[in-house]
Amino acid sequence: MLSETNAAQIIQAFQNKNIVVIGDIMIDEYLTGAVRRISPEAPVPVVEIEGETQRLGGAANVALNIAGLGCRASIIGFLGADRMGEIGNALLHKRGINTDGLVVLDSRPTTVKTRIIGDNQHITRVDREVAEYGNAAFYETLQERIREAISTADAVILEDYNKGTLSKGVIELTISECKKRQIPVAVDPKFINFLAYRDVTIFKPNIIETATALARSIENCDEQVEKAGKDLLQSMRAENILLTRGRAGLTLIQKSGDVLHIPTRARKVADVSGAGDTVISVMLAAVLGGASFKQAAWLANIAAGIVVEEIGIVPISAKKLLETSNYA
Repeated sequence: MLSETNAAQIIQAFQNKNIVVIGDIMIDEYLTGAVRRISPEAPVPVVEIEGETQRLGGAANVALNIAGLGCRASIIGFLGADRMGEIGNALLHKRGINTDGLVVLDSRPTTVKTRIIGDNQHITRVDREVAEYGNAAFYETLQERIREAISTADAVILEDYNKGTLSKGVIELTISECKKRQIPVAVDPKFINFLAYRDVTIFKPNIIETATALARSIENCDEQVEKAGKDLLQSMRAENILLTRGRAGLTLIQKSGDVLHIPTRARKVADVSGAGDTVISVMLAAVLGGASFKQAAWLANIAAGIVVEEIGIVPISAKKLLETSNYA
């Protein structure tokens, strides 16, 4: 699908493109330490914490991927008026991500997923969140910032984790504004507002989300995935459906009727966390760089293969993508 020369041209062409990411911002926290005893209060290990790390997650990780690719990244969403919100803001600024679209809320905490790791074993995860939709004032502010950001954007990504940022009104406004400006909009959906994302450029669900939306079981084989993708494309009126299939790779179904099955490219899978964020980021950036949707999907699959070889949520970089030799 791509020569190394073509890939380099595409990567060079999307440098400094302005991509706006709208969605649910999260912080991924890692508490690591040693286990030397069992609690006398309950049969559970006691982890003596030796290290504490916070990383950008959710829509913020998508923005991080966009920035790593060399594009200009802007983020729109909310953080809580708390310590983790301050950390998230600082991490975004450190990576050069435009935060003019952030809304700080006193009424709810920053969404945080804390992973406790003892002796290199993932022991448990603790989530802090309020997964519900906000009030009218919040969405009015959000919509104002969306209109302003889209006015200078080259493309938009909607990243939905069902945490309350992307209401139906926000979704409809964003897609409408993108259509007015004739700029591409890509969507990584979740269950609640799945069917609200109509008329978009790239719609990227996984097999489980697709099966739920179509109210039927789908085996992860090319024939059933292709049929489901075509049914979904017709229902959603999308230009492209990009179905992520885990170990089976990706399937691209286009409005033209063309279908492309792309096998996974990972040599050694260490951690699949964040791979979907990388896929949608690279796919959209590549389209802005002049790639066909098939070429963009191929390049996105290569990028996913790179990041799943790393432990933890690791964003892609233009340098790493360019250095990878398996473009054939």
